[in-house]
Amino acid sequence: PDAVARARLVARLAEGVRQGRRLTLLSAPPGFGKTTLVREWAGAAQEPVAWLAVDEGDNDPARFIRCLGAALAQADDRLGGTTERDSSSASPQELLVGLINSLAAGGSRLLLVLDDYHLIADFSVHDLVALLLEKGPPGLHVAIATREDPPLPLARLRARNLMTEIRERDLRFTPQEAALFLNGTMSLG
Repeated sequence: PDAVARARLVARLAEGVRQGRRLTLLSAPPGFGKTTLVREWAGAAQEPVAWLAVDEGDNDPARFIRCLGAALAQADDRLGGTTERDSSSASPQELLVGLINSLAAGGSRLLLVLDDYHLIADFSVHDLVALLLEKGPPGLHVAIATREDPPLPLARLRARNLMTEIRERDLRFTPQEAALFLNGTMSLG
């Protein structure tokens, strides 16, 4: 409740979605407020939000796809069970393609947040996310909060103007935000 509102950054994130960008990358060291900013943005979003808090166990591609499917199903119940059907016989890539097709068939807009993405070290999971960014339907927007840039085709997305970037320098408080924090949250007057 004492968080400093970051209207300028929320507006920048929302603008990226309005412009049809596929990815929002929030990359900064710990403690810079990446998750807090994404929560503020998601709370104001017009679209349903699917949130996946990544952990070390998500380095297993099959588990990652199951968790991704569950997060998307919570945001849009029409996607329920998409990754559970035939999950024993299908590869993670096949499951992801099925999930992408379900998203495209639904035709709705959706924000997918992958928080703490720096915990992903397995390149096959990175490949799945790259495929999602490349083949995902136009209504899907992915936000990745991470401590370091992931090995995704960021240069290509940047060159095609398909990515909004929020970096450490952007997350630093402006003088006005610092005053709000010091006077409001810390009650220093």
